[in-house]
Amino acid sequence: MLNLLITGQSGRMGQALLQAATAHPDVTVTATHDLGQDLDAAFQKAACVIDFTVHSFTDQVIEAALKHGTRLVIGTTGHTDAERAMIHEAAKKLPVILASNYSVGVNTLFWLTRQAARILTQDRFDIEVVEMHHKHKIDSPSGTARTLLEILNEETNTSYEADIAHGRLGNIGPRKPQQIGMHTLRGGDVVGDHTVIFAADGERVELSHKASSRMTFASGAVRAAVWLQDKPAGLYDMQDVLGLK
Repeated sequence: MLNLLITGQSGRMGQALLQAATAHPDVTVTATHDLGQDLDAAFQKAACVIDFTVHSFTDQVIEAALKHGTRLVIGTTGHTDAERAMIHEAAKKLPVILASNYSVGVNTLFWLTRQAARILTQDRFDIEVVEMHHKHKIDSPSGTARTLLEILNEETNTSYEADIAHGRLGNIGPRKPQQIGMHTLRGGDVVGDHTVIFAADGERVELSHKASSRMTFASGAVRAAVWLQDKPAGLYDMQDVLGLK
């Protein structure tokens, strides 16, 4: 039985994680944490923590995890370079899963996007990415969209800094051959929609995933925590959990 700590338990994702963990036969939620509560005391009660709070809280989570030898499942997005470096350093001593999305469907989208980019090459196909989330989401583009862009950059030998166009405005001229468009939409209560478009003369391929419930992310995160139980120190992602690598 896995003793689990869920941070941010009163938030939308925290509540979904509690529900998913309660439904899992191999998991017991032995601790929860909210802002202002004793984080160290919570870590003493669990073997693994799932954190879906905010990226600025990651340093505190990592510090406590290193102190208590606690495995980490991180679903927070929007990390700075320094925060990502801290996660990578922690993974030298602890088993850590860092993923922008824990949905099985989205991780299938990641895999399909990689395969499509290898076939639908940029000498014929222009690539655009569109994502939409609820109006309360604070980071843009979403962590999932960033992962899609990273995959596309890898497969097309492009870079995020030089070749990603975040929307378009004004008389910008013709589309550049290596350019990848990124478009962010916000509104209502949309849980998460992501589409990758490969457009050529005379044809278009679209790969899409639409989430209607946070439970798909929560259930995947709990599944990842269970998977991590017997793994050595290292940095993993949901592709490892699902055996897609």
